[in-house]
Amino acid sequence: MLESGKFNVITAYSAQEAIQTLDRFPKVDGVVLDSRIQGQPCEEVLRQLRKTRANIPIVTVSPGGLDPCGGEQYHISNSDPKQLLEALQKLCPEETRQLIEHEEDISPS
Repeated sequence: MLESGKFNVITAYSAQEAIQTLDRFPKVDGVVLDSRIQGQPCEEVLRQLRKTRANIPIVTVSPGGLDPCGGEQYHISNSDPKQLLEALQKLCPEETRQLIEHEEDISPS
């Protein structure tokens, strides 16, 4: 779903893998974190991600209405793809504007 919204995605399947991935790819623009991530409580995962990149934008998703992890820029309490895309677009407004302009440029008249 994120890739169809023109976002490049690197996927991690556990807390440890997420932390290692951010260590390996420190120039990513943001993190989308499922609050049910395996391996550690989401609060701890956020703390460790912030040790690698203190100001990295983080969006948490909590299907089933779970509470936010704490410290994230946006929290989505369901699995609505539209809400997730909107949150990511708010975190990357300049990139979103450029993408929209590019799509308008290549659209048939």
